[in-house]
Amino acid sequence: MNFTNLFSGINLKEILRHLPDAVLLLDSNGRILKTNREAEYLFNIDISEEADYYFDDFVNKGFELAGQSASKHVPVIAGASTDENNEFFIELNASQMEDQFIVTIRDVTAMTKVLANAEKTGRLNKDKNLMLTKLANDFKSPLQSIIGFSNALTDGLGGEMTEKQDKYVKIINKNASELLYFMDKFFEFSKAESSLVKFDIKTFDAVNSVQEVIRGFESTIASKKVSINLEFEELSSKTVTTDDSVLKTALKNILDVSLKMTEIGTITVSLLNPDMENVIKRGVKVINQEDNRAYLQISVKDTGTGLKEVDMEGLFEPYAQLEKINKKNLIRSIVLSTVRTLVSKLHGTVWVESEIMKGTTFNIILPVEKGIILEDE
Repeated sequence: MNFTNLFSGINLKEILRHLPDAVLLLDSNGRILKTNREAEYLFNIDISEEADYYFDDFVNKGFELAGQSASKHVPVIAGASTDENNEFFIELNASQMEDQFIVTIRDVTAMTKVLANAEKTGRLNKDKNLMLTKLANDFKSPLQSIIGFSNALTDGLGGEMTEKQDKYVKIINKNASELLYFMDKFFEFSKAESSLVKFDIKTFDAVNSVQEVIRGFESTIASKKVSINLEFEELSSKTVTTDDSVLKTALKNILDVSLKMTEIGTITVSLLNPDMENVIKRGVKVINQEDNRAYLQISVKDTGTGLKEVDMEGLFEPYAQLEKINKKNLIRSIVLSTVRTLVSKLHGTVWVESEIMKGTTFNIILPVEKGIILEDE
């Protein structure tokens, strides 16, 4: 039995004419036996003419791809053209019965172009991040020199300055320091988005790592009426297995944001094993539903100004902040996006809860059990 016999007794051409997709019937040599109206329109042919048309005349390796589609029962994307050399892309599905193939075709040129542009954009974005990461020191070195020399002038190493000169030098130092901070965070963000981040999974003492990060903020704390408290009584074990540097970078960035919103009060850093219900709710990769000790939650709660609802929008999306033209929000989003990117690559998650004038709580959950396989590996 072949396809022609299968439809004996009914008007096959009339059925094909009403199908929404292009349909072709091929013989064992790839010659086109029948088509519907959509196929004739797509390839600009008239099957009623006394001429032999072959599928390969219109589709690159068309008959071979039809065989692959029929044998594997999957659609295939291919390049096609007409006699006028109009090129486009198609998705073909084929089925075989004895020595004949029936092929359905859809024009997917528009979709293919969208995917190609998306791939190109992703590749360009990756290349951009690689370039910025590798050039980071070249960009920052001049600023570091400006800061160093302006500090030296303020300290009197260049001789006595007038009051106006001292004022201008301090302005130069302040602006250069702010720009250097921004560039540090921007390059850190670019590196996190690039493929240059290499993870080093090891077992270490989480409490010691957190204490080390907190000590790095002693000078900032001293300049404010703020204290940082560390709580880890609810943590079943201080020993965790993950990337120590990622944990430190994430916590450092969160404390940086928290301190900028808190002039007076306290910041509490809590280490605990989260409830499994919360682990699942936050979409963290589940390792063992029976053992919450496989996860570490770090919560940073401050008594600062809090975040308005409008500030919560796009909090982890720096590109969404560009239209708002708010430097403070842009930098904060860059810093927090770095946290989210690094944490997500370790199968973790981060979220924020905030109430205006009452404070903000930043939360991280990370799997910290041995045997975790990174997505990159």
